[in-house]
Order: sequence, then C-alpha cells, then structure tokens
Amino acid sequence: MTQYPQILIGMAPLRVAICSPLGSLLNRADLCRHSTESAAIIFHVRKRDENPHVPMSLEQPSYQEPAFLSYGFRPFFLCTALFAGLVIPVWALILTGTGEVKFLYAARDWHAHEMLFGFLPAAITGFLLTAIPNWTERPPLRGVPLFLLVALWLSGRLAIAIPWPAPLVAAVIDATFLVVLAAFVWREISAGKAWDRTPIGVIISLYAGANILFHLLALRGAETDLPERIPLALMMMLLALIGGRIIPTFTNDHLARQGLPEQITSFTRFDGLSLVFQVIGAIAWTAQPQAMETAWILVAAGLLHAIRLSRWRAWTAWREPLVLILHVGYGWLALSLVLLGGSILGWGLQTADAVHALTTGAMGAMTLAVMTRASLGHTGRPLHADFMTAVIYVLVNLGALLRVFGPAIGLPTNLMLGMAATAWSGAYLLFAALYGPLLVRPSIDE
Repeated sequence: MTQYPQILIGMAPLRVAICSPLGSLLNRADLCRHSTESAAIIFHVRKRDENPHVPMSLEQPSYQEPAFLSYGFRPFFLCTALFAGLVIPVWALILTGTGEVKFLYAARDWHAHEMLFGFLPAAITGFLLTAIPNWTERPPLRGVPLFLLVALWLSGRLAIAIPWPAPLVAAVIDATFLVVLAAFVWREISAGKAWDRTPIGVIISLYAGANILFHLLALRGAETDLPERIPLALMMMLLALIGGRIIPTFTNDHLARQGLPEQITSFTRFDGLSLVFQVIGAIAWTAQPQAMETAWILVAAGLLHAIRLSRWRAWTAWREPLVLILHVGYGWLALSLVLLGGSILGWGLQTADAVHALTTGAMGAMTLAVMTRASLGHTGRPLHADFMTAVIYVLVNLGALLRVFGPAIGLPTNLMLGMAATAWSGAYLLFAALYGPLLVRPSIDE
C-alpha cells in the first residue's frame, strides 16, 4: 500500500502520494495526488509522529509581542499593498505631465526599479518569512528582528524616492535589503538542513545581484535593461513552478467542499515540458531579448502554459473567486509569454505593453491571489472570498487589461494611464483597507 506523509498547507493537513523523485520548490515529496484540506499557501511535510491537527506556528514558543510582528506576511503584505497603491498613481501623474518629482534616478528608472526591486521583493519576503519556518522547522523571524527588516525595506524606498544622502549611499541602503534577505534564507536553509530549498536561495541571491547591477549601471548613467529583465525572468519561472503546484491543489480543495470529484492533477511529462520551455525562454529573453529564436520559444512556452492551464479546468471553480483568481493569474502568464514573443516578431502589441501583461497582469493578479488567501488562512478565517475581495480581483484585472490593450485599441494615453492606474492601485489599496485589520490583529484561533 502506498504510504502517505502529511503535508501542512497553512492550517490543515494534505495527503500526497510519494511518486517520482522529481524535485520541487514547494514540496519535499512530489505532488502526484492532492486531497481536499488545503488552507493557505505554506507547505510543510510533517513527521509521521507529529500531531497533524496542531499548526506549525502553535508548536513554536509562545509569542507575547505585537501580533503585527508575529509573522512576516503581516507587515510585508500590508507594505506591499500600500506601496503599490501609492506609487502607481504618482507614476501616472508624472507620465501624463501632471506632476514632477525628483528621485535618485530618472522617473522612468525609478518606476521600473521600485516595482521590480521594491514592490515584488516585499511580497516575496512576506511569503518566504512565513514559509521558511515550515520548511526548516525553525522559529520564524518575528518581533524586533522582523521590525528591523521591514525598516530596512522602507529605508530603501525612501532613499530612492527622497535622495537626501549621496547617490552611492542611497544605492547601498536599498541594495542591502535583498542581500540581507538572501543571507537569511541561506542561514535558515543551512541551519534547518533544508537543502531541497536551495533553489530558493539561488533565486533570491540572483535577485539581490540584479539589484546591485541596476544601481551600478544607473549611477553611471548606463542602460538598465539587463537588470530589469533578470527579475522578470525569475518571476516567470516562479509563477510557472509555484502556480503548477498550488492551483491544482486549491482547485481540488474547492471541488471537494462542493462534493464534486477531484480533477486529475498528477505532474506529467507535459508539465515538465512546459517548465523546460519556460526556463529556456526566460534565459534566452534575458540574454537575447530581440532574437527570433527567443521569440518563438516564448510563444511556444505560452501556448504550452495555456494547454497546461486548461487541464486544471478553471470553469469548475467559477463560484469561488479565491480559487478562480489563481487560474486567471496563470492565464495572464501564458498570455504574456505569447504577447512578448509576438512583439519581438512584430505581431500585435509593442514590447512595453507585452511586458505589462506579465507585470500588471500575471504578477499583479497572482500577488493579490496569494496575499488574500494566505492572509485569510493564517489568521484563522474561512477560505472564502467575499464580495469586496472579488472586487479587488476585478479591479486588478481591469487595470491590467487597460494598461496592456489600451494603446492597441486607441485609448488616449492620459485617459488610459489614469484609468489603469486607478483600477490597479485601487485593488491594492482596497486590500490594505479590508485585510489590514486582519494583519494587525491576532489570529482568531489564537
């Protein structure tokens, strides 16, 4: 008989069969069959003698400091939402000529840097600081150390936006955050002997290196295209890999609650093929963004992801926006790859608009999908998206659609930018308003 270890996803156990030895960033065992008890985002394989009904967080020593600093997702998810809700309107005002602000770098470089190395790292850090204790069985970063890390992230944002220190000092302040995060990830991997999480350490290290490269080039007045493509390529791969793990699992969870049969979610050779094309395409686009070979690989990768997504049958989850948004976010990933490859070939959209399909579409939607689900699951709330959460999802996708396709359908530039910024940033501000109280207060199950 097949042996089933228990995997904790947020607060509830999940059983999976041990099948092929294929490695994964999310599981120490391959996810070949999924059950229906998933609750959030964080994966943890329990030992057989552990109590499956005791959440990992409750097995740690008691925590007496503010709830807001009890886990990394709390301050960093809130910072992510507030930051996205504020800087995009500022950028739209600058771009339309309504406002003028002096940053460390030119306004365009400030926008690119802050979304790639400010917004995204905050969301990634919130996820990692909550996942790592479950991966390594070590205490989470909390209290004063967590506060200091948040302060370091915020210092970087201020140093770039208000360049009162010397440019080199401002760059060092900003670059330090991702270096510290990478060092922390490697320390936890080593201390917890969680060497199967090594790819996470590699990705964060590459991300930190890209930020340093950005500053080195920008301070010299050189083009920063390469360090901008590196984090985008890394996010392509993360979305494809993580999405392929959590979307089938959470879809099955929803179907089971509805009394419907589970879908087939085994990791097949087709899934592996789509990931291989994704990795090759991401590397090729980083190194040779205008090559015809790169374009065709990206188009092929996008089509493979679209077929992969269809196998997860999104239409079965249309009644639960908390699940459906994951499918929509992955759909944006597939579409962005096709659009990006097509832009290189001269089809359809301009490259800048195709890139925004990846950033405002795939990353924007998936970030909110993860933040809403994890915030609910890790604060003891039911995993159900209410009406206002559904509004968040509608707004972020509306903003992405306007930004990506607005120029192609002839919308006036200022109108398009204003509407897209209002909808997209409005989604994140609404998250801050609705979920902020959950993030600052203790979990209801504590």
